[in-house]
Order: sequence, then C-alpha cells, then structure tokens
Amino acid sequence: MDNITNITVNGLIITPLKRVVAPGGDVLHAIKASDKGFIGFGEAYFSKIKFGSIKGWKRHTQMTMNLVVPIGEVRFIIYDDRDKSNNVGIFQQVMLDSKDNYNRLTIPPMVWLGFQGINEPSSTILNIASIEHSIQEIDKKELSEIKFNWNK
Repeated sequence: MDNITNITVNGLIITPLKRVVAPGGDVLHAIKASDKGFIGFGEAYFSKIKFGSIKGWKRHTQMTMNLVVPIGEVRFIIYDDRDKSNNVGIFQQVMLDSKDNYNRLTIPPMVWLGFQGINEPSSTILNIASIEHSIQEIDKKELSEIKFNWNK
C-alpha cells in the first residue's frame, strides 16, 4: 500500500537551510537554537547509507530528530500511525540532498521513519537529536511490517 500524500504529517517540519558559497568550500547551515523545530540538544551524530540501501522502520518515543543531508541524497518515508493523529495511515516522502533540496527535516516522536540511499556510492545524514540516544526509547519494525513499495 502506497498512500503517499501531499498532506504534511502532524508535527513534521521541513526547513530550508542556508548554504553560503565560499571560494575554498561552502558552509552548510544545520540548526540554530532559535529555529522552529529546535526542542533541545541531546547529541548530534552522522549515519551513512549506501546507494540503494534501505534502513527502517524505526520510531523514537521521546526524541525529536532534526535530519540534514550534507553529503549525497536520501529519500525519507515517514509513516504516521498515531491514534490521535488526523493523518493516520498516510506516508509522506521527503527527498533531501546537499544541493537542490538542502533542507532540515524535523520528525516528532512516535512517527515511523524509513530511508533509502539515492546517491552513489553513499550518503551521509546528520541527526541533531533533542535527547541523547537511548535504545529504551526506540521502537523498530522489519521493512515488511509496514507495507510500502520502495521500488517506486
């Protein structure tokens, strides 16, 4: 089932980011404490994803994720199954890259996330997390447990 929609999942924020072109190399902004979506700071970490690979599904029960792709291109699929959401059962696709779609994707707690590497040989994701990473606040599912056609 591919119920990708143009409706934005409740709490999801896509923020255009500033890129400062400089002769010796560009500066890519990520987040400021005054930005919408900044809930607090717990830690920042990078994830690598190989071209064509798919990681998912996972959701954080407490963490707000602020995702930026400074290298490559990544396809994010967000799935909302929160009982009290008016977007229950929808998927939202967000493409982020370091050039044309240089944005920050803010994902609230309790929303499922899967993502796919689009750029060869790999891409890098920065997560500026609201809390420190803890295995106790993560739910995971196999890709087959949430029906989505990753081949589209």
